[in-house]
Amino acid sequence: MSLPAPDWTAQDIIAHLRSIGTEENRVGMARFGINTATALGVGNADLRPLARKLKRNHERSLTLWASGIREARLMAAFTGEPARITIEECRRWAGDFDSWEVVDTVSDLFADTPFWRALIEEFAIDEREFVRRTAFAMLAWAAVHLKKEPDITFLSYLPLIEAHARDERNFVRKAVNWALRQIGKRSINLHAPALALAQRLAASPDKTARWIGKNAVKELSDAKTLERFATRKI
Repeated sequence: MSLPAPDWTAQDIIAHLRSIGTEENRVGMARFGINTATALGVGNADLRPLARKLKRNHERSLTLWASGIREARLMAAFTGEPARITIEECRRWAGDFDSWEVVDTVSDLFADTPFWRALIEEFAIDEREFVRRTAFAMLAWAAVHLKKEPDITFLSYLPLIEAHARDERNFVRKAVNWALRQIGKRSINLHAPALALAQRLAASPDKTARWIGKNAVKELSDAKTLERFATRKI
């Protein structure tokens, strides 16, 4: 097969992925709790450079997703077009989620859509573990990447974090914690209210909320975090 090119079809991409996947990689993924039921054994170190060569293509991303293959779905996320994917397509993809890794990768794409806030609100109240995780993974990504979004947007999400800080399911609690930490590190204006919430959760009688809070307090109080704020240009 020729070298990866922007005009590669979904079938070209999948054939290439099959040719470079290894059982050793599949075994390694499983050690990190990645669902390998449909995995070909190709790591992100190979997937991300491939995505950069392929560029973005919405229709192709839908075909890649429909394959059900782990690596093809990650490529769908890397090469999808956030301005073209519809909210219904996002909902359908979320309904297919079966691995934290796919959730977190797709959440980066979802966080760039024009309707990202509506998705967060909707997914947060969904009882499915991976769908709820999506809401908070999106929030974490948005806090990092959406530089032009005003801080007040993220301040308004602290009550949502607090409301779900008692969801003891592993993939949810870790995403809630992730969102809280990223909001707290986004700016000096958000640091204090996020830290205050973290401290409140750390004092909670609920063990899940307490874990989320203590972990966030540790990072938001870390000397390196505080130093970054002290040296950051206003």
